[in-house]
Amino acid sequence: MNNSLTPVSMESSVWDDMDRVMGQMFIMGFDGTEVTPQIKILIEKHHLGTILLTAKNLKSAEQTTKLVLHLQTIAHEAGHPVPLAIGLDQENGGVNSLFDETYIRQFPSAMGVAATGSTDMAYNIAKATGQELSAVGINWIMGPCLDVLTNVKNQPLGVRSMGDDPEEVSKFGVAFMKGFKDAGLATCGKHFPSYGNLEFLGSSLDVPIITDSLEQLSLSALVPFRNAISHGVDGMMVGGCAMSSAGVNVMHACLSEQVVNNLLRDDLGFDGVVMSECLEMEALSQNIGVGGGTVMAVNAGCDLVLLCRLFSVQQEAIKYLKLGYEDGAISGERIRKSLKRVLDLKATCTSWDKALNPPGISSLSTLQPSHTKLSAEAYSASITVVRDKDRLLPLSHILDSEEEILLLTPLVKPLPASALSKGLAAGSIVSPGIGTPWGKNVSLLSGENVFRELGRSIARKRKGRVLHTSYTGHGVRPSHENLINRSSAIIVVTAEANRNLYQNGFTKHAAMICKSQLVRGTERREKPMVVVSVSSPYDFALDTSIGTYICTYDFTETALQTLVEVLFGDLSPTGGLPGTLSHNQRHQHTKQQWLVETFDEDRDAKPLDDLLQTIEQEGPVNQRSELFGCSSSTFLLHNSGIEESHYVVRNSSTGSLLGFCCTYFFKSTATGVVGAILVDPDRRKLSIGHSLHSRAVRNLLHRGDVKRFQLGSKLPGVFLGIPTDNTVERKRLRRWFGSMGWNTALSRPVCSMILKELSTWSAPEKISRSMQHAEVEFELVHGRQYAGSIIEHIKTSSRQGVTEVYQLALADESSCGVIRAKKPKEGTVLGTVVLCSPGASWAEALPALKDTNDITWAISSPVISPSVGEYSTLLQGLILLGIRQVKQQQADAVLLDCVDGDGHFDSLSAMGFTVLHNFEEVSCDADSMSVPA
Repeated sequence: MNNSLTPVSMESSVWDDMDRVMGQMFIMGFDGTEVTPQIKILIEKHHLGTILLTAKNLKSAEQTTKLVLHLQTIAHEAGHPVPLAIGLDQENGGVNSLFDETYIRQFPSAMGVAATGSTDMAYNIAKATGQELSAVGINWIMGPCLDVLTNVKNQPLGVRSMGDDPEEVSKFGVAFMKGFKDAGLATCGKHFPSYGNLEFLGSSLDVPIITDSLEQLSLSALVPFRNAISHGVDGMMVGGCAMSSAGVNVMHACLSEQVVNNLLRDDLGFDGVVMSECLEMEALSQNIGVGGGTVMAVNAGCDLVLLCRLFSVQQEAIKYLKLGYEDGAISGERIRKSLKRVLDLKATCTSWDKALNPPGISSLSTLQPSHTKLSAEAYSASITVVRDKDRLLPLSHILDSEEEILLLTPLVKPLPASALSKGLAAGSIVSPGIGTPWGKNVSLLSGENVFRELGRSIARKRKGRVLHTSYTGHGVRPSHENLINRSSAIIVVTAEANRNLYQNGFTKHAAMICKSQLVRGTERREKPMVVVSVSSPYDFALDTSIGTYICTYDFTETALQTLVEVLFGDLSPTGGLPGTLSHNQRHQHTKQQWLVETFDEDRDAKPLDDLLQTIEQEGPVNQRSELFGCSSSTFLLHNSGIEESHYVVRNSSTGSLLGFCCTYFFKSTATGVVGAILVDPDRRKLSIGHSLHSRAVRNLLHRGDVKRFQLGSKLPGVFLGIPTDNTVERKRLRRWFGSMGWNTALSRPVCSMILKELSTWSAPEKISRSMQHAEVEFELVHGRQYAGSIIEHIKTSSRQGVTEVYQLALADESSCGVIRAKKPKEGTVLGTVVLCSPGASWAEALPALKDTNDITWAISSPVISPSVGEYSTLLQGLILLGIRQVKQQQADAVLLDCVDGDGHFDSLSAMGFTVLHNFEEVSCDADSMSVPA
C-alpha cells in the first residue's frame, strides 16, 4: 500500500503488476453525485487511473470538491502509485458540467469567444475556467474543441466550434490551451480528425461519416490539431466517426491504426495521450462490441479507452484488455508505451499533495470578483449585432412604455448545467400555465421555462407589458397572428434554425406578417421585428430579408441578460461574426460600378508608380510594406509561358489611377491568378476594388481553359496571397475576399524569409553533419542543356509559377543557377532549388531583393521528389548549398521567396532565417468560381 505523497515513477517495480498497469489505460464515468460501490470497485480492485465526471455527478462547487477528494482518497488508500486523473467537459456556453451560481462563473461558448476577436480574451477565459476547476480538484479538462466547422448544415457541433476558418480556430485553440495549462490543468484536443463536416445517415446504429479526403482534411480540418500539437497539447480525443474517401476507409476512427498511429502520431507527430471515443456509443458497441473494440482501440494507438457509465460494460472492457494481453493480441511493449504517456500527463497536472488538498471554496471566493468582471466583459465583447438595417435598436427609442412587446421562443431543452435544470431536478420549478402572471405589468400567455427569465428581464428593463409564447413545428398559428397584430414590436428567438427548419419557416412567416403591418396610424412602416439567434449564428447571417439580427452564441442566463442590455441600449456590443461567415457577408451598401479599363503601359506606368508609392507610404511606420521596392515594371512579366491582363480604374481628367488589378494565366498549370488589387487609400470603400475584381474574374472565366483560380502569385513575388502581417488588416481582407466568392477557409499559410549578415553566418553543426552522411550528390548547374532532367523533375510540383521560374533561371545562366540533388549511382534527380542574383533578367519580379541596403540573392522554388522520405533534411541540404554559393558571391543576405508556412518554417528558422512577410494563399477549382454581383 502506498501511503507516500510522492508519485511513483515508471521505473518502480510497482509497475511490474500488469493489472495495475492496465488500470491506467481506462477512463471511466459513473452515475450519481456520491461515490458508488461500482466506481469504488473499479478504483480499488481494477486500479482505474482516470475518471470522467459529467453534469450528472455534480451539484455544486462544494459537493464537487468533496466528491473529487473522496475519489482521490480511495485511490490513495488503495495503494495507487499516482493520483487519479479526473477529467471534465467545461467548454462554457451551453456545454458545462459544473454549475454553481455563487462560485462558478459563466463564460461564452467557444464560438462566442471567437466572436470577440481577441485571443487575449480567450486566454483569460480559459485560465479563469481552469482556476475554478483546479480549485475543486479537477486536473484534466476535455478541451479545447479544435473542430473546424467546414460544413455548417446539419452539424450538431454548432457553437462548440470556434468557427469555419482553420487559422482562426488554430489561433483561438492555442490561446485556450495556454490558459488551461497556466491554470495547472492538462489539456485534451478534440475531436480528431474533425467533427466539423459529418454526414448523418439517420439511424442510431449508423456512424457519422467524414467524406473529406486526407488532402482536404490536411488543408483545413487538421490545421488546428497540427498547431495544438506544436504548442504542446497533452492529450487528444479521437472520435468514433467513420471515414470514407480515396485512400481511407475506416469504420470507427478511434479504432483505426491508419487514423491514430499513422495520421495522428506519425504524420502529425503527436506523442501525448490519445483517448478513444466512448465505446458505449450504440453504433460502436452494436457493430463491434465493447470487448473487441477495446483491443482494437489499444492496437490502433489509443492510450486511454473511454467508457462513460455502465459498470457491466466497463468490466467487459477490462476483461478483454487482459485477454488481449494474455493471448498476445496486445504486446507488453505496447501497453507500457501507453503507461509512460499517461504517467507523463499526470506529472504535468497532479501530485498526491495537490490531489489530497484541493483549495475548494476559499480559493473560489477569492477568484469570484475578478472572474465576475471577466464574464461581463466577455459577453459584452461577444454578442454581435449582425444587421440593424432599419435602426430598430435600441428598442427604447422606438417604443413607448405603454406599447407591448411580443417574445416568441422555440421549444428547447434546458442546458444540463443551469439554474433551470437544477431547479427542475429539485422540483422547485414547475412549468407555468397559460395566463400565469409574472408581476404587476407582465403576463405569460404561453411558453416554456428556458426563456422565461428572458421575458421577465425584458419586462423589468422597460417597465411595460411583455407577451411571451412559444412556437413549434406547427408553424404560425392563429394565436400567434393575433399576438403579432396586438403587439408593437416582435422579438423572435431561434436556436439552430439551420437544423431545426421549422424555426426558419416560422421566422420568415412572422417577418412576412410584420412587413404587411402598419404602425402608428397611417405612418407606413413595417412592424419592428428583431431576430435573435441564441446558438449558431448561421441561422440568418446571410439572409438580408431579416433586417435586424443579433447573435448571442448561447442561451445561458448570463448571455440572455447581456442581450437585454443590448436590446435597450445599456450596452454597445462589439462582437463580430467569426470565421468566413464574416468574410462572406455581403456589404449592405449599394455598390457603385466603376469603368474598368485595360492597363496601357505607355499611359499608366507612371501613374501606377505614383499609386504604389502612395499605398506603401500609407502603411504603419514600423511595418515593412510588401510593396517596398515595387514599380510598375514589377507586375509586367513579358513571359511567353504567362498571359497577363491588367486593369485600372482611372481619373480620365488627371490621368491618376484610383485602382489597379493584375491577373495572369500560367499555361503550364492552367491557373488563373489574381496577383494584386490596389486601391488609392483615399478612395477605399467606394467599390473600386469590387469593380476591378469582377472584371478580372470575368475575363479569366471567359477564357474557358482555366482549371484553377488562385489569390496571390509567386511570380511576380509581391503578394503570395492575402497579407497577414497585420492582424486587423488580415481579418478585413479575408472578409472582403470572402464576400467576393473566395473560400478563404481553404487558405494555406505561405511566407517569405530572409537570412542576413551572411559574412558571420555559419551552418548549424547538426545540419552540416547530416549532410555529410546523406547519400545524395549536390551540384550547381547553369544553362538550358540541363533543362531536360530538371523540367521533368519539377513536373511533380503543381505549384503555380514553378515551371516558369526554372525556365527563366536556365535561360539566364550568367545570373542564375539550379542546385540539384541526385542519387549517386542512378543519377535520379531528388530535389532542386533556383539561385537568382539581383542582376537577373527576372529579378524585377522579386522586389524583396531590393528590400534591403545589402546585396541580396534569392533561393527560389524548391521542388522535392515525392519519393524522398526525409523532405526537411533534403530541403535544408539544398538551401545550405545555396547559401554557400551565395556567400562566395560576396552577398550580404539571401531571400527565400516562397515558403510553406505550416510545413517547413521550423527547419528553416533553425538555419537562421526570419520571416519577411506572411500571407495566406487561396485557391479553388474554376468550376466553383463565379463573378460576384
